[in-house]
Amino acid sequence: MSVTRVFAMFMLLFNSGSTSLLAELVSGPDEGNTLDKLKVFVAAGESVGKELDAVAKRKDKPTIYVFIPSDKFTRPIARFLRGLDEKLKAERPDIDVFAVWLTDEKDKAKEHLPRVQESLKLSRTSWCVFLGEKTGPPEWGINPDADITVIIANGLNVKLSTGYRSINETEIPKVWEKLPPKK
Repeated sequence: MSVTRVFAMFMLLFNSGSTSLLAELVSGPDEGNTLDKLKVFVAAGESVGKELDAVAKRKDKPTIYVFIPSDKFTRPIARFLRGLDEKLKAERPDIDVFAVWLTDEKDKAKEHLPRVQESLKLSRTSWCVFLGEKTGPPEWGINPDADITVIIANGLNVKLSTGYRSINETEIPKVWEKLPPKK
């Protein structure tokens, strides 16, 4: 078999089924770590209009934190969030999502996120504006190259932390399998 043919077969195998792997980035706190505080303004969802520490609010409960740089929000991200929210509503109402908007334009985000919620009509997700730097909380290690960072916590303990260059609803099963067991 020629080198060219071997290389072509390798590329075919490498490219088939590995798009998800290629899309993932290291982002967020390491699995097994304890979460630090997360000061946000809730623009839509439960506790709307309040500034709070999302981690303290959820303390012992399983929670999904999703960090989204405002300039990277896309329809595929919206489809991922909608699919995840619908599945949580149907099967895991004990889990809430905090979609955390990372931006320098906090006032604009506070006005914009209720419109996003009106469009998507999510029931398990609170849309929040991170009150610190656009890069997110430094102790959370959010990768600026990630279009979205998904962090699953069981109380204060990180179960999954990963960033994606792109994401859509096809990633929901991978995220779902990392959820802590239902009590």
